[in-house]
Amino acid sequence: MKQAEFDDKGSCVRWTEAAGAGPARVYVHGLGATSTVYHAHVAARPELAGRRTLFVDLPGHGISDRPADFGYTLEDHADALAAALDAAGVSGAELVAHSMGGAVAIVLAHRRPDLASRLVLVEANLDPYPPGTTGSSGIASYEEVDFVENGGHARVLERVGPLWAATMRLADPRALHRTATGLKHGTNPTMRRLLEALTVERVYLQGESSGELLGRETLEDAGVRVVTVPGAGHNIMFDNPDAFVAAVAGTV
Repeated sequence: MKQAEFDDKGSCVRWTEAAGAGPARVYVHGLGATSTVYHAHVAARPELAGRRTLFVDLPGHGISDRPADFGYTLEDHADALAAALDAAGVSGAELVAHSMGGAVAIVLAHRRPDLASRLVLVEANLDPYPPGTTGSSGIASYEEVDFVENGGHARVLERVGPLWAATMRLADPRALHRTATGLKHGTNPTMRRLLEALTVERVYLQGESSGELLGRETLEDAGVRVVTVPGAGHNIMFDNPDAFVAAVAGTV
């Protein structure tokens, strides 16, 4: 396990990694998730072997620290991820990022273009938290005090079901709420507009059962390769790992 400080109080973002050739491949999880649980099973596949691979847990999640006075905005998370990559000596990485983590990856690529050479976005949030999306948790519908102290956290864990709750319960409730709120507010310009303006290779994976991707044609006109993954919903790496691995490897 490795770590890097991401604030002025010594709080650390942590990751595990496997040695290999560059460019490094960096996996970034979604809201209430952890990188290894969502990605280690696909990163271990022969098609993806031999590359330096980092599994980063964002602040407030998994093995990373969870300071109570941190903002947990998308920009905050992107800066923490940048601190991890800087400490790891990584530049020009391939970022494989799911859901909320995809929004963080877009912000990182915009703010620190030296750190990203390719984005593989897995149903990434592109707009200020559209209601009713497949990956929606309902966390941002609560006020922070109600979520953290008045039972909102427990209600959300029960509602999202045992699989998502298994990793969500490892995240700090306050960090979860602030991260979800940051996702609700999005960025200015929006993550969608930032993605369209990037010049690195960009692949967007959309699960077939999640429906048509909003604004697909405009994204494709901007050079984003959009792939609809059959037999998959929001968690494509679990629903159709073969297609996921092929997209990451660049063979589809």
